[in-house]
Amino acid sequence: MKRRNFLAVAVAGVTTPSLLAQKSVTTNTPPFVVKAGDARFGVHTPYKGINPNDLKISGKDTNGQLAVFEYIGNDKVGPSLHVHHEQDEIFSIIEGDFLFQVGDKQFTAKAGDTVFAPRKVPHTWIQLSEKSKIIYYVQPAGQMEEFFLTMNELKAPPTKEQAEEIHKAHGMTILGPGLTIK
Repeated sequence: MKRRNFLAVAVAGVTTPSLLAQKSVTTNTPPFVVKAGDARFGVHTPYKGINPNDLKISGKDTNGQLAVFEYIGNDKVGPSLHVHHEQDEIFSIIEGDFLFQVGDKQFTAKAGDTVFAPRKVPHTWIQLSEKSKIIYYVQPAGQMEEFFLTMNELKAPPTKEQAEEIHKAHGMTILGPGLTIK
């Protein structure tokens, strides 16, 4: 390949994704910091009442492109087997050990690992360690913030029917129970 063609191809390959990224995530939100222990808008949504699950970056901040949550696990629990119809979910394990199921594959993940659960692929996880911390990303943001707010408003654990209805209203389907520790 001639040097001129090589450079043209290389420059096109570098600039095109950058231009696409600028168009897809442009926002009018000014920079901000959400301090440790805080939630983006001051509203905490603990998972199952005892595990902090705080919104750090809102879909409102990213024109619906991304939502970021911090989960601190104080109990060996996890969600039911479920699927997001329109969102990818990315888990960055900061502390602790987990058993994940994504599709038909099961694997452990520990601090430093990242797990990708593509949209339309069933997934779940369970915490294996006494304590944990995950930063997880939902892309696009969809209705995950609203889902956790709705679940947090319940005065008691939801019935199976309530849980299925709430998931459906927020773009997800429950497919079965979560994982258990043997």
